[in-house]
Amino acid sequence: MKAATDDIRSIFLSFVIILIVGLATANFFKVRIPVSVVTSNQSNEFAVIGEGKVDIVPDTAFVDLGVSVNGVSTVKEAQSSIDTINNAVIEAVKRLGITKENVKTTNYSINPNYTYENGKDRINGYNGNATITVKTSKTDLVPKIIEVATAVGANQVQGARFSVEKPEAYRAQARNKAIANARAQAKQLATDLGIKLGKVINMVEATGNVGGPFPEMKSSVAMGMGGGGGPVIEPGTQTISSTVTLYFEKK
Repeated sequence: MKAATDDIRSIFLSFVIILIVGLATANFFKVRIPVSVVTSNQSNEFAVIGEGKVDIVPDTAFVDLGVSVNGVSTVKEAQSSIDTINNAVIEAVKRLGITKENVKTTNYSINPNYTYENGKDRINGYNGNATITVKTSKTDLVPKIIEVATAVGANQVQGARFSVEKPEAYRAQARNKAIANARAQAKQLATDLGIKLGKVINMVEATGNVGGPFPEMKSSVAMGMGGGGGPVIEPGTQTISSTVTLYFEKK
């Protein structure tokens, strides 16, 4: 009985040693051990990946303008200063033909300044800030928006952003290019491999994020002086891409 038990222990110990050596070998040679193995009987399928890209000049611009006041004596004074400049900026961009719904105050804040005296904090003034975001479909207006806003008191230009208002149509174009690319590759590969392909039986599209192929920003901003006295700002292009996998039936 003891001999049988010893044999079992010997077999188990040998198994453990083999397992440890195997794992160590796999780790040393960077061999991947699959968590699961999935077999497929779809040997009659032939899959090809295709890519398509469309470069688009953005059709929408956002300009973030700031108003900042520092060290004023009272909250009321800070509020009055901010309101005066804020309202002047809004009126100035409206005169450029930008509608009210495309001008939004996205931040408005007033905060005290403190100094530490005699063991306690004391308010010695107030700082105030406001941010106005202007949206326009006329991207060439961006320099003029900045020019008129700063002329009436905006003392911060926090950035100009460009986007494509409705990218859905361009996503479809990118997808069609990816499909054409996959078909061309499949035709060439089938010739090289000496096989015959039938109809497409499935298609899978891979996207950069949940919302679809994401635009790759390639805009450039050159803060120089243009002919009209404003900054030179170019929207550049955005790339919308699609990657598809086509599954062909093998004849």
